[in-house]
Amino acid sequence: MPSRRRRNRKRLLTCVGAASVGALLFFGAHSSSIGLGGGTWSQHQDQLFRSPGPPPPETLMAMPRQTSEADLSFARRLLPNRHHSPPQLREDAVLLPDREVLVLSADPAVGNAMCVFQGGASSPARALGRLPGPGRHAYLCPLPGSEQPLQPPPLLLSSSSYSSSAAPPATAPAPAPAADFHKLLNWNDSLVFDSAPLPGGDLLLFAKGTNSRQGVIKTATSNIQCIYSRDSDGTVASSPATTSAQQVIRCPPPPAPLSSSNLHVTVALNGQEPLPSLATYDPQNTALPVTRERKSICACTMVRNVAKFLPEWVRYHAAVGVEKFFLYDNASEDDLAGQVSSLNSAGIDVSTVAWPWTKTQEAGLSHCAATNQPSCEWMAFMDVDEFIFSPNWNEVEKPSKSLLDSVVSVDPEVGQIFLPCYDFGPSGQTAHPQEGVCQGYTCRLMRPERHKSLVRLGAVADSLANSVHHFTLKPGFQKMWTTLVRINHYKYQAWTEFKSKFKRRVSAYVADWTDPVNLQSHDRAPGLGVDPVEPVGWAESFCELKDYTMKKLSEKWFGIGSGGRGATTEFNSNGDIAPSPSLP
Repeated sequence: MPSRRRRNRKRLLTCVGAASVGALLFFGAHSSSIGLGGGTWSQHQDQLFRSPGPPPPETLMAMPRQTSEADLSFARRLLPNRHHSPPQLREDAVLLPDREVLVLSADPAVGNAMCVFQGGASSPARALGRLPGPGRHAYLCPLPGSEQPLQPPPLLLSSSSYSSSAAPPATAPAPAPAADFHKLLNWNDSLVFDSAPLPGGDLLLFAKGTNSRQGVIKTATSNIQCIYSRDSDGTVASSPATTSAQQVIRCPPPPAPLSSSNLHVTVALNGQEPLPSLATYDPQNTALPVTRERKSICACTMVRNVAKFLPEWVRYHAAVGVEKFFLYDNASEDDLAGQVSSLNSAGIDVSTVAWPWTKTQEAGLSHCAATNQPSCEWMAFMDVDEFIFSPNWNEVEKPSKSLLDSVVSVDPEVGQIFLPCYDFGPSGQTAHPQEGVCQGYTCRLMRPERHKSLVRLGAVADSLANSVHHFTLKPGFQKMWTTLVRINHYKYQAWTEFKSKFKRRVSAYVADWTDPVNLQSHDRAPGLGVDPVEPVGWAESFCELKDYTMKKLSEKWFGIGSGGRGATTEFNSNGDIAPSPSLP
């Protein structure tokens, strides 16, 4: 049955993904539209990819502004591929798995927003926040109930576009002129989905379909061209990529004539057409991190619907020395914003980054490492169910920032510190323990499974290649294991919590639970299989050693049951952290 559902979903995505859409964005009383653009890629392809020999380091040319009837005809058709498509260098919407459409807008909607499809079908548009880089606003719209192919155009409407006392429009406004039609991209296809300017001037592009394996790293490659396009006059520039690894391509800065412009950006591989792209670059609206004081230790993680776990995880790590937290939000639907606000009010520096892209954990961590190098010396890359811990800390009466500082007090050539992970089991729990994770789960496996890392950001290689567990380092830097601390990984929790992992697995190189591949992988639960059904004896599984050391430490530092009460933490005058009463 699961395989049949997957086949049906794949068939639906295939027929929907190539549909043309009119990307009109309505907010209040005004509207804006983006045209398809002029010219054909075949007319200029030989200028960017000359043969024989590599292309010049930088190519700048102007493309004609007129739009041919052939291009307009193409924009109206449903095509199974884009082998002969014109150079459409930016799109505004992409079809994600689970029948959801991600819509990007330069302006935030006022009030509640909705997506209206041709024929009158509509769905609410859930705001996901402002994306990093150029800062467009993301909205997620479920497809209407019908499984018929999607028809253009989806419209993003704010509540001010229609009377609050009236129902949404029964039918969509008239379709856009042909020149305004865009394609609805399909997430299953190759595409560029985001960009990130770096303080040094380089531009990162995040793309699917450019590398087929996790370990692929290409340096100084001339067969990958970074392409910058300006709408105002049709100018297009091209430069060879510097590196390409996993889903990350590092590009040189835009050439001087385009450096102050609002640009569309994409890549072209091996002389082929540019990849469809959602990425933009706007130097005037690009907010690079402002560094007042460089932090010694920060933490970065990808999150989705973990709000109830967040206070315990943040409080604990703030107490032992993490000074700033970066949460890459993968379209959470819970009270993440409320928990972050409460933690900030308690004096803990927590920020969120909207990262709605499916199965892009490695790319998100690469983004975090690259963009925060000026503000953090060390970064702990770990999940919200992982806690840095040392049994020796039980001898410490109260937590202090110096606890983690001692771990990163290493020689300057050490660029990465490995921490072994010990996996905890359900420990007899059948629901989320009221006393919290650290005090509720007390039985684990004997031997460590894998590791996580503390990474010196200045040592990370330009490729930003990582396996979630560790990064590739620049030449001259070393990695080391530490015996001072470990990771308590509360991986196999009560079944009601663990089964939620079937919904979405964020790593690009980890199979979905329901796919019968890599069954012996350490990323899978042994004996779980491919169905989200609780195995017999789950509550007592993965229990080889009773371990109460973290439970006792948490009770001493924060109080019995503190992990489940949502207690906050405040800084005292010495910079240490002490628990405060729980929130009302």
